[in-house]
Amino acid sequence: MRIRFRIQAGLLAVALVSQLSACGTIIYPDRRGQIEGKIDPVVAGLDAIGILFLVIPGLIAFGVDFASGAIYLPHGRYTVAPETLQQSIDADGNLDLQRLKALIEERTGHSLPLDDPRLIRHNGSPQQLAAYGLPPAA
Repeated sequence: MRIRFRIQAGLLAVALVSQLSACGTIIYPDRRGQIEGKIDPVVAGLDAIGILFLVIPGLIAFGVDFASGAIYLPHGRYTVAPETLQQSIDADGNLDLQRLKALIEERTGHSLPLDDPRLIRHNGSPQQLAAYGLPPAA
């Protein structure tokens, strides 16, 4: 009886550990926040394996992965180096929105509505950066 209990406990532990590692939210935290795209077959397969062992945790894993967006393959990464963004700051230290918009559109191919009146701009000071332990650099 004791050996049977250990085998069952071991199988349950393996199933739970595989289910925890199957969740795309844990494996790929950088994918969170996506709302659409192609489904990653690896994450979907691991979630399906979770359904085979234990139905409820497998369904929860699918739900969490879809809700967080971690089940989708990543889209192309669009980044602009901070040194490149320096070009959009004029001699007075003010941000030129038209230059910034053109720079982002040139580098990423996306047009951002930086001239939208609903856009909220926050201005900071070197003292605020120092309060957060950040060096002031523009």
